[in-house]
Amino acid sequence: MAGAAHCSLQAKRLLLDPKFEGYKLSLEPLACYQLGLDAAVAEVQLRDDQYTLDHMRAFGMYNYLHLDSWYQDNVYYVDQFGRVMNLSVTLDTALQKPREVFRLPTDLAACDNRLCASMHFSSSTWVTLSDGTGRLYLIRSGKRGSSASEKWEIVFNEELGSPFIVAHSVSFVNSDAHSLAVLLLRVEKDELDTKGSGFHVTLEWVTIAERKEGDHRYEIIKRRVLQGKSVPHYAAIEPSGDGLMIVSHKPFTFMQSESDKLQENDDAKVSNEKKDPLYYWQQTEDDVTVTVHLPQDITKDDIKIRFSPDNICVTLKDQTPLMEGNLYSSVDHESCTWIIREDKSLEISLIKKNEGCRWPELIIGDTRGELIMDPSQCSEIAESLMHLTSEVMNPNPEKENPPCNAQELEECDAFLEDGTSLCRFDGDTLKVTHIINLGSNQYLFSVVVNPKEMPCFCLRHDVDALLWQPHSDQPENMWEHIATFNALGYVQASKQDKKFMACAPDYSYAALCECLRRVFIYRQPTPLATVLYNRKEGRQVGQVAKQLVATLEANDPILGFQATCERLFVLTTKTLFLIKVNSGN
Repeated sequence: MAGAAHCSLQAKRLLLDPKFEGYKLSLEPLACYQLGLDAAVAEVQLRDDQYTLDHMRAFGMYNYLHLDSWYQDNVYYVDQFGRVMNLSVTLDTALQKPREVFRLPTDLAACDNRLCASMHFSSSTWVTLSDGTGRLYLIRSGKRGSSASEKWEIVFNEELGSPFIVAHSVSFVNSDAHSLAVLLLRVEKDELDTKGSGFHVTLEWVTIAERKEGDHRYEIIKRRVLQGKSVPHYAAIEPSGDGLMIVSHKPFTFMQSESDKLQENDDAKVSNEKKDPLYYWQQTEDDVTVTVHLPQDITKDDIKIRFSPDNICVTLKDQTPLMEGNLYSSVDHESCTWIIREDKSLEISLIKKNEGCRWPELIIGDTRGELIMDPSQCSEIAESLMHLTSEVMNPNPEKENPPCNAQELEECDAFLEDGTSLCRFDGDTLKVTHIINLGSNQYLFSVVVNPKEMPCFCLRHDVDALLWQPHSDQPENMWEHIATFNALGYVQASKQDKKFMACAPDYSYAALCECLRRVFIYRQPTPLATVLYNRKEGRQVGQVAKQLVATLEANDPILGFQATCERLFVLTTKTLFLIKVNSGN
């Protein structure tokens, strides 16, 4: 992942509540409606050869209920007869039975190694659908949620190899041609993996476009495959189809074709020939000195250097900048100088604004320079790190600040996947352009807030759950903190039977369900209509956050779970439940 920009997520302080006091259990009744299904949901049980944790995450915990974010309160599922069934809600008191909108042409029962049928709503009129046998359908649906205009018509269908589920899809226009990009997820046997689980995970990124002949037919124009060793928590294509974002415990890399490998070998040979650094730099606590070797014909008049507090630009003879980019830390740009030395080298002096700050790099992301350190600096760094190493385990346990004792952590704070990272891949170079090490920021769930944007993802930050909206078209604000669910990170960790999590697109509540019956709802704090005092502190409480619990009248396991601004939809094998959480405006 050399060359990738290492980024971090910046939480907005205004969206954090350090004085949050917890959720108060509310006994207010929740209106719950249920619809019996004409036929059971097409659940596919894991086979004996699907025994790994990745199989369980990808297929065993699959959400069989699909929310159409382009239309309000519109959900779909596939039943055991291969029918795509739809429920569109306007009035809870006038619920219609789920209606058939499409029937899969293949006989699902005839395929022994099939997976569950899956779908994704690429736009307000396009759907991508998999029957679980390895066949992909592109469907023009018309305006959905309305029986009058909704008519599902197959525009493209093709066998794409071993069975997969549709992880994500987008619809966009590229070079005046309508295109769809689809992400297919597989867990495949890995003959070379003798020490691990024996399986690897692949994400196939397929781009399908309308043919230019004008016959309105669609064809595959690009197939790219990423491979990793864990099922991604989150994988989504950018709305423009130019990039891909993945949150996963273990890294993903593109599998190269033979022509790509030859090209990369040529590039490696070229890069090996250019071994000499472009510049050398050294630093003290107060300043940074940069030395650049100049070509023989360069004079003082040919050199243009622009200093700013956080940026530097060096240009020779009005050519492409020799050095340009953001500095690691701010400088006093009015005090920065440069001279040409006798050996025809350019020497640039930068005055640090933050004295004593040690810079690990000169220009962020620029690897063409080489840092020169004198022996005294090396010994100083070694000495400053000495306290972090010892030949004795916990040599001085009685001192004022003993090291952290893992035994003092609560069980719900234990989080094994501390290697989780968020990577952004470029669709042209197939390389990682941005990477964020999520560390102990546990991934919780994803939600579509705006269907024209990428799905948001929710991470645990300390005890809270923070919602992040990716903006692929805003490099300076690529991941925006848009909402906080107070203490939800801590609360969900105690729910050992948790199966699905979700939140309303307007952030008014978050919810989670267990494998059977119980649903927990956590509302955002709201102002109180009556006066309430905190007895311990003797102060008035202005607002309170409520926890509500709903118990479903069903013995079947929960197979699907979706949240809208007003309702929760819960799918079991034979019943679809609607829980009214918020009243409409």
